[in-house]
Amino acid sequence: MSIEVQQLRKNFGDFKAVDDVSLTIQSGELTALLGPSGSGKTTLLRLIAGLEQADSGNILFHGEDISQQHVSERGVGFVFQHYALFKHMTVAENVAFGLTVKPKKFRPSSAEITKRVKRLLELVQLDWTADRYPSQLSGGQRQRIALARALAVEPKVLLLDEPFGALDAKVRAELRRWLRRLHDEIHVTSVFVTHDQEEALEVADRIVVMNKGRIEQEGTPEHVYDHPANPFVYEFLGTVNLFHARVRSGDQLIQPSAADQPASDAHIEQPGLAYVRPHEIDVLHHAEDEAIAARLDLITVVGPTVRLELQSLSDDQLIHVELDKQRFKQLGLSTGQHTYLKPRYSRVFLGEGI
Repeated sequence: MSIEVQQLRKNFGDFKAVDDVSLTIQSGELTALLGPSGSGKTTLLRLIAGLEQADSGNILFHGEDISQQHVSERGVGFVFQHYALFKHMTVAENVAFGLTVKPKKFRPSSAEITKRVKRLLELVQLDWTADRYPSQLSGGQRQRIALARALAVEPKVLLLDEPFGALDAKVRAELRRWLRRLHDEIHVTSVFVTHDQEEALEVADRIVVMNKGRIEQEGTPEHVYDHPANPFVYEFLGTVNLFHARVRSGDQLIQPSAADQPASDAHIEQPGLAYVRPHEIDVLHHAEDEAIAARLDLITVVGPTVRLELQSLSDDQLIHVELDKQRFKQLGLSTGQHTYLKPRYSRVFLGEGI
């Protein structure tokens, strides 16, 4: 079931929550709406679900305009961040709920409901919890039950609003890998909202980065991460270092400070900002052309990765570098040491960035 959003707008008073958004989600895709708080991602999800009504624009499911349809007519399954399970019902009763409240002519038989619930609990690997109550389950288990309940009505589209936001880091990491495997089995068109960049990059087939009610960029996780469309996307998708740069005839020169730019070259050079991720910087013991002299202030070991914080000696700029542990040991680095940094790759945006 494909989803097409056409010039969608939604205001709350003077606040533009969704501002002229157009988007196409292919059938069977798992798409992440990614952005900071207030970017419009949850409002867009609720508009697709029918939980909010757009001020203008259209929403199409598989070519059919469903913009005016009630949420109950759209055939969507919705998973909330805080589970929204019924405490007084067993797990099996929670999963069956959407089926038992259907109009009689559309409601499956009791035997069919029991069979479907059993199959779904097996799918989410929690068939042994059927007679338990939500309070007897862990947060991760409750979220999987909420997902099973959403799937019970055989939705055309599955929508998830920060489904793992209420869970601790370890459980969240396990569940997003589980969701990816589950999606590969059922292939229902799915859209999930998250502000967690790692979650979107790991789980989604396609990422839609939003900011201030608009789409900044969309594409595969690899493309969005490797080829950010603008400074906002670059900075939102993980830690990044910013360096002043000069661009002359398509060639770029990174420099520690804008003050280093020769005045005589100003008419043929354009100022810009170079964006460099921490793992794209080499640490050197000796000076080279375009290398930045720096002092190592902090070393943090995180599993196989070593994170360094250094201070530029020319302008006191804080610079983040990431090395694998083997390379760190080869360099023999220690705090207080003077060293040199040279970016292997950078992306320059003209002007002063965001």
